[in-house]
Amino acid sequence: MVLGDKKINRVYLNGYMGSGKSTIGLKLAQALNFAFVDMDKFIEEKYFMSISAIFAKEGESGFREKERMALVELSQFDHVVIATGGGTPCFFNNIDVISETGVSVYLDTPIPILVQRLSQNNSQRPIVKGKSREELFHFIEGSLSERVPYYMRSTVVIHSDDTLTATTIIDHIEAVLS
Repeated sequence: MVLGDKKINRVYLNGYMGSGKSTIGLKLAQALNFAFVDMDKFIEEKYFMSISAIFAKEGESGFREKERMALVELSQFDHVVIATGGGTPCFFNNIDVISETGVSVYLDTPIPILVQRLSQNNSQRPIVKGKSREELFHFIEGSLSERVPYYMRSTVVIHSDDTLTATTIIDHIEAVLS
């Protein structure tokens, strides 16, 4: 697959937690006949610890360093779709690594949808654990305002909401990439 004059070996999915990166990533990888890697699961398997346990033991800075090292490693994989962690593009020079080694897609999802999705399983995500829906809304609003400049450096931006099916989003990504 080629985009302009660039051969595509890696597709990175960027976006806030709950934006659908893992769900879309798995289906996109199947459609492209690529492997799929969920970066958070990759980190958990590499360090034999859950993301929550890494946060508890090493704090966010320790987790971000592990995430950076995982990105560098994954950036060497070929024929892969990588669902990045929600903060991955926003720390160190990660967005540059992503931009230099593949094509990236930002799944831009409205805050109310993120709140709905994250409030259903927030105990699994250390950054939002224990927040009420109102606290979650304000937290997402604040952190998104910091992250959007990084996300917007993605090659492709998909404005997604609950009216778009995974198939529609994948069809759009494939159309842009072909």
